[in-house]
Amino acid sequence: MLKKILVVDDSALIHQMYRLVLNRYNCSIVDAMNGQEALDILAVQSDVDLIVLDINMPVMNGLQFMEKAARMGIVKRIPVIIISTEGKEADTIRGLELGASGYLKKPFQPATLHEMIERLFNLSSATCNQTVATA
Repeated sequence: MLKKILVVDDSALIHQMYRLVLNRYNCSIVDAMNGQEALDILAVQSDVDLIVLDINMPVMNGLQFMEKAARMGIVKRIPVIIISTEGKEADTIRGLELGASGYLKKPFQPATLHEMIERLFNLSSATCNQTVATA
């Protein structure tokens, strides 16, 4: 089954990097530039399997997204990997308290993201191919 990953980050360059890193998975990738866009996408696309969420974004940051997503029950049905920067341990802890399934600190190695996704999807990456779609 085709997995759908929602990548939430305000940097177009970071979205390109995620596409390269996630190229081993049979998945579609949907992009959102902030937490509000992510909520708007989730309102119409209920088939998202994973959210990769940056903390520092304009309009609605990752923690604000997590607070709303937790109230809406989103984090109970969709795993969330939060991405934070060094020195922001309080943000990471708060994200986990709000229901994130895991976290990574920038900069991180692609293999670390792969391991976390494989654990969350319970897939073997050796059998996956990529299909890319944008919102």
